[in-house]
Amino acid sequence: MILAVLAAVAPGCASKRAVPADGFLVAHAVEIGASPDVVYAALGKIDRWWDDEHTWSGSARNLTLDLQAGGCMCERWESGSVEHARVVAAQPGQLLRLHGALGPLQELAVSGSLSFALQAEGAGTKLTLTYRVSGDSQHGLDTLKGVVGSVMEAQVERLKKFVETGKPE
Repeated sequence: MILAVLAAVAPGCASKRAVPADGFLVAHAVEIGASPDVVYAALGKIDRWWDDEHTWSGSARNLTLDLQAGGCMCERWESGSVEHARVVAAQPGQLLRLHGALGPLQELAVSGSLSFALQAEGAGTKLTLTYRVSGDSQHGLDTLKGVVGSVMEAQVERLKKFVETGKPE
């Protein structure tokens, strides 16, 4: 019975090790009541919508996000600074993609690709966030998917509220 279950989960393999623990993908989509250009511009106001609890300094006011290739999602405060991610693709009103390991993932030396895809839908925008993380399977990255997914979903919801109301909460 156990072998049948393993074979169904990982065809061609009957070993628990065959299930990779070297990464994960989280995705979240929302409808935002504003044009893609407005939503894209709001991404650059990260200090206004990102949650303070998910910063190194304790204040999102210390965050910046430069919306151009080579731009930095950085955090600077009196006693330190952090480069969270680097912009690798910037297409206003369409796509913003960053590479970086956010939060505690940075210490694990993983690779992360964070994308914000924007698509006009009716009078608003469909925003789809995807965050792909990969690295050393010894870190058990697959076990982090839930918590990282929850944090990223909360950030997207805060962005939506910020765009629609001027306040992220």
